[in-house]
Amino acid sequence: MEIKGRIIHVLPLQEGVSKAGNPWKKQEYVLETLDQYPKKVCFDLFGEKADQYRAEIGDEVVLSFDIESREYNGRWFTSIRGWKLDKAVAEAAPVMEDVPPMPNMNFSAPFPMGDVNTDDLPF
Repeated sequence: MEIKGRIIHVLPLQEGVSKAGNPWKKQEYVLETLDQYPKKVCFDLFGEKADQYRAEIGDEVVLSFDIESREYNGRWFTSIRGWKLDKAVAEAAPVMEDVPPMPNMNFSAPFPMGDVNTDDLPF
C-alpha cells in the first residue's frame, strides 16, 4: 500500500536487544495526509530501514507500507510498518520552450457583412 503526506512528528529512536541476543532499532514518524480532511498516521521503520530512510519534520513523502495486526493477552494491536520512504518531488510546470508558436490565425468573418446600417431586423 502507499500513502502520501507530510511528516509532522519524529518520535525518539527505540533500540534494544531481542531475547535471542540480536540488536534491533525502530524509528517512528507521524504523517499527515494532504487531503481536504487530513488524517494522521503513525508508522515505523524497523531495523536497517530506520537508517536507510530518514525524514524530517515538514518533508513531503510517499510511504510504501504493510499493515499487520497481532494479539497479545486477548487484545489486538495494529502496526503500520514502512518498507520504503521516498521524498515527494514537486510537480514541475510544463516547459513552454519546446512548444511551437501558434500560427497566425485570420479571424475575419466567413462572409461579407454588407451594409451595417440596414434596418431589416426580424423583430
